[in-house]
Amino acid sequence: MSKNNVVEFGSPEGITDQLTELLRQGARKLIQQGVEAELAEYLKEFHERKLESGRLAVVRNGYQPEREIQTGIGPVVVKIPKVRSKDGQPVTFRSALVPPYVRKARSLEAALPWLYLKGVSTGEMASALEVLVGSEAKGLSASTVARLKRNWAEDYKVWRTQRLDHDRWVYLWADGIYSGLRAEDVKLCALVIIGVNERGEKRLLTIEDGVRESTQSWREVLLDLKTRGMNAPKLAVGDGAMGFWAALDEIYGETRQQRCWFHKTGNVLNRVPKSVQPKMKQALHDIWQADTQQNAINAFDQFVAKFDAKYPKAVQCLQKDRDELLAFYDFPAQHWQSIRTTNPIESTFGTIRHRTKRTKGCLNRDGMLHMIFKLGECAEKNWRRQRGFDYLAKVITGVTFRDGIEEKTEDQDAA
Repeated sequence: MSKNNVVEFGSPEGITDQLTELLRQGARKLIQQGVEAELAEYLKEFHERKLESGRLAVVRNGYQPEREIQTGIGPVVVKIPKVRSKDGQPVTFRSALVPPYVRKARSLEAALPWLYLKGVSTGEMASALEVLVGSEAKGLSASTVARLKRNWAEDYKVWRTQRLDHDRWVYLWADGIYSGLRAEDVKLCALVIIGVNERGEKRLLTIEDGVRESTQSWREVLLDLKTRGMNAPKLAVGDGAMGFWAALDEIYGETRQQRCWFHKTGNVLNRVPKSVQPKMKQALHDIWQADTQQNAINAFDQFVAKFDAKYPKAVQCLQKDRDELLAFYDFPAQHWQSIRTTNPIESTFGTIRHRTKRTKGCLNRDGMLHMIFKLGECAEKNWRRQRGFDYLAKVITGVTFRDGIEEKTEDQDAA
């Protein structure tokens, strides 16, 4: 028989992915074409530079030794051309696509902080990278992470002193992100503030360590923001238990206060038995989901009448921040989803709690701040523009909103 039905399996070391190999070849070709195009543009700059004989003074001169660039599809071999000057004036060609000494793609380097932040320790980094880019991922090791951590420290130092007076800040979200670190008997946390400017762009404004309940810690944070040029925002959103509010009254007394409904719901429900929590949670939902402030007040009064006799501590927890819980009704309805809670901070920094548990005693104060900063910086690139951003200018100029709807003035009605 001419046909052989026996299938031969290669050893694990010899197995190759034909599609990946094809992608590598295509990548190598595209990179080479890009570098050659860069060289052609570079040589045009010296087209008028000639020798006495009339020949060009700057010409190609072969290639530098081949080198591998680590990418998400594995190593790609590249060759960078060289140039030579014949008139004695030094000339060097440097590719912007493949800069000197670069050994890995930027996208891969960006993945390294995420591996570390997501719980992969420095010692486990080499194994994780091998899974990502294969056993040929030479040069990507724990030492790379150590170098990146030093870079994070420098980036954080520059970022925390940047001026803020080139924007008008409309809303702030403030919260404390607890870590596993302790100073004496006090658990440390990062004090985080996110702001949205008049263009609807959300930005990290500060990340500092402190004690969440401490008014002094928040006072220092707000004073620093004021020194950096931040204006008084129209509204600040945060948890009612923080010393943030006392500090805000002192530094930015004209800023309205909105208590976070996410935190408030949790605080109220923690004061009642689990069997009661579903019913009470729905009653709370009826308050902050009401379409008008009057309906919210009615739902608030019903909540008090229904639960005050049996669960006075839960009702007291809700009542003490009554006005601050309903402040959002005086702002555009398009913004309600964003300003009723501190979700911009919660959704961004939830990962950090997992990470600090994994690191246990390995993470010091500065390391915690730098890690939270890099996590926020990566997340910031994907933040969407504030919904209803075109209403922010009206908030800045003091336009009155009632139940989220702009109130028309007599002049507007006449027009």
